Amino acid sequence: MKKYLFLLLYLPFLSFAQANSIEFQAPQTYHLIIEGFDWGPAANKVVIKMNQSIKEVNASDFEIYVNRSSDIGEIPAGHKAGKRSVILGYPSDEFGNRVTEGSYATLVLAVSPVMPLGSPIQYMRTGSRGGNFWIDYQMTILDTKTGNIWNEESGRSRPIVDDFALEGKFTKDNTTLTFAAFTPKSSPEKAPLIIWLHGGGEGGSDPTIALMGNKAFNYASPEIQMLFGGAYVLVPQAPTFWMQAAEGMTRGQTNDIYNEALFGLIQDYVAKNPKIDPTRIYVGGCSNGGYMSLKLILEHPDYFAAGFISALAYGNEFISDSQLQKIKNVPMWFIHSKDDQTTKPADTVVPLFDRLKKAGAKNVHFSFYDHVTDITGFYGGDDYYYSGHWSWIYSHSNMARTELDGSPVLLDGRPVTIMEWMAAQRKKK
Repeated sequence: MKKYLFLLLYLPFLSFAQANSIEFQAPQTYHLIIEGFDWGPAANKVVIKMNQSIKEVNASDFEIYVNRSSDIGEIPAGHKAGKRSVILGYPSDEFGNRVTEGSYATLVLAVSPVMPLGSPIQYMRTGSRGGNFWIDYQMTILDTKTGNIWNEESGRSRPIVDDFALEGKFTKDNTTLTFAAFTPKSSPEKAPLIIWLHGGGEGGSDPTIALMGNKAFNYASPEIQMLFGGAYVLVPQAPTFWMQAAEGMTRGQTNDIYNEALFGLIQDYVAKNPKIDPTRIYVGGCSNGGYMSLKLILEHPDYFAAGFISALAYGNEFISDSQLQKIKNVPMWFIHSKDDQTTKPADTVVPLFDRLKKAGAKNVHFSFYDHVTDITGFYGGDDYYYSGHWSWIYSHSNMARTELDGSPVLLDGRPVTIMEWMAAQRKKK
């Protein structure tokens, strides 16, 4: 049945000559690989089992088509189905690792921030809020030479994300928070803890969204882990959004409904992981999570060794001078873009940073970008602008390195990145 469904759906994509020259075979299964990028997750590789051992793979022999659907919300018509571009193929094992000769082939697919067909998630509105959700992402792979078809997913891999424990739950006062947690593979007797708090679109009960809605999982990457000598990573998830108040949304003018349960979760996690160094607990987040990071620092200024906050959503006008005095000695690094129209810097980080410096804060830094650009250079480099709200890209990639005036942030006289700086912060016992 699936074979004929494929024919009905995808014959329009094939030329008349192609359709008549292919002898279609019974469908088989494929293994999907989903990686995280600066703009979010993308299905960028697919692994298929071949009928014989192979030493090379010709990418031009394959056609790949996708269907994107969901019963949660609406997907735009132009983003529901279409053809993916295969840019490379190679012999591999069943999980996509390259081998000289093997019985599996891995096909590498083109991805970019403007290719919605590559994304296995979709931003949709459900009820009174919008958010990112995993969708039904179905592929059909056709070998145009042999007629072999692969159109049923047998499993999927998510590099780095699969190294997290993903089933965490914590309840306090009838509020339940889910969370993902990474335990370092090797560390000294005591290891630091990095806490990341997601943005407004990553709430819910599946922390893989909090990890992959943007590249938050990267704090568990080998490159960043090396800077800390191994670090625990905790990624809590709000059922809705961190800035939810008893009525509506808060920017600090009233209390939110989650901060007490969240701090309870952090304390519980630290207590259950005695190898965490209590003098090296760092909290950061973006937008909604930036609000909540600052909220936790305001409520518990003696608990955290440092804060790293991007696209701050906490309104400066709602932070009193007495609160400012309590947090001025907490090391903090802010990241923001001048063209952020969602969390406008003039209402949030710019006046707050100025007040902190005037209050005598000595270890507070602010990387302020004109625009959020493509840091990889693959999609236009400095000429490609993401949304100005996406300044967390510079945090996740460990690219932030400048003060407000553009000069390098210095630690013991040498220039450092945000993660190098953070790894050196330690709370006084």
